[in-house]
Amino acid sequence: MKHSSLLLLASLAFFRCQGLSAGAAPGELPLSRVIPNSRAQQGSRKVANPLNDLLDEAQHDIDSSQFEAALAPLQKFLAEKPDVAFAHFQLAYAYTALKRVDEARSEYERAMALDPKMPEAPLNLGILLLENDPAGAVVPLRKAVELLPAQSRPRFLLGAALQKSGDLAGAAESFEGASRLDPRDSETLLHLANLYVKLQKPVDAERKYRATLELQPGSAAASLGLAQSLEAQNKPDAAEAYQAYLDLQPNDAQARARLVHLLVAQENYDSALAELERSEAGKPPSLDALRLSADIQIAQKKYSDAIATLQQAILLAPADAALVGGLGRVYLQNRDFASAEKQLKAALQLDRNNLAYWKDLSSAYYLSGDYPAALATLDVIAKSETPAAGTWFIRALCYDKLRQPRAALEAYEKFLATEQGKSNDQVWQAQERSKVLKHMLEKR
Repeated sequence: MKHSSLLLLASLAFFRCQGLSAGAAPGELPLSRVIPNSRAQQGSRKVANPLNDLLDEAQHDIDSSQFEAALAPLQKFLAEKPDVAFAHFQLAYAYTALKRVDEARSEYERAMALDPKMPEAPLNLGILLLENDPAGAVVPLRKAVELLPAQSRPRFLLGAALQKSGDLAGAAESFEGASRLDPRDSETLLHLANLYVKLQKPVDAERKYRATLELQPGSAAASLGLAQSLEAQNKPDAAEAYQAYLDLQPNDAQARARLVHLLVAQENYDSALAELERSEAGKPPSLDALRLSADIQIAQKKYSDAIATLQQAILLAPADAALVGGLGRVYLQNRDFASAEKQLKAALQLDRNNLAYWKDLSSAYYLSGDYPAALATLDVIAKSETPAAGTWFIRALCYDKLRQPRAALEAYEKFLATEQGKSNDQVWQAQERSKVLKHMLEKR
């Protein structure tokens, strides 16, 4: 809450709750009728008339927003009557309006010392310090809460001070107290919901966001918060919540991107593409959008579309190894082995140590029938990681195709040793082929 221009809004709210009129619109300085307590007023009436005239003059200046002019009569009054809390309070208010924070703080503290039961002084001091010294605002705001136990606003302000000071649990407790006193205060509910997000309590956050939206159905902030809290809980209706938010804020590209990702996760690919196209409408497609489009098309097994999309992305980022390698893999899935080989070799020129590209290249060689190249590529991979069972099986097949029975038998046996105890088609094939190869070698 910005207090530099609003000053005594909290006090104004207090007096209105007490049935008093502050005589000013929200955002103005309602000093003309700000009477902290009856004792202070009575104290000022006991002084001689010239001193009363000083207070009246200062009051007139404050009512007219002539805060600089109000200083002199208040200072003259206090020179004669230094123990009148109300005069210190008025002087603090004038200093606040003039942005003389240190002097305002001193006068509020003096008013508090003179009249410990005056709630407005600690309340206004807390507001004064809230933005730049939130830790310093905590003590006076606690005092204000103590003196105004039935008022929600002091608890809200205390929650804000605690949150800014890093005491998130204390802030949540204070906001909860304010919300209990005024359950229909949507501002408090929204602050509390946002705080629960920071505390990684998405269930509590969801509950508060929903309560906020019941009071303010058009709140974009609450709609976005609800979507995010549902996503944090992996709830399927998070996508619907993001859509509701985007109906309010259609230009939020980040939220639309989250919606697209959620739709993809739910395998709702057509809706995801539609959202993506909507976000890119009227402008050249971005690299991120092209990547995401390609991912969706691959998930749909629309390999030709994915190839065209990746080619478009590579035009924007020709040195992006992930794009080039990804295109190679899609060619592989589309059984265009020559194109796959070309792209994967290009990807390895950009990122020589990427084993995924080497493995895809070995698959391209094997599937195209280039068994020597496949074996050579598997040798390169073996320098970086221990061959897995599947690798030994592919090696065995390559050697078998090349009519190298001894090497093939050794590879089959290593495969079977790795897959010991398992039963599947490859194990059966390796066992049967090993028998044949042993018989062939025994005849030599």
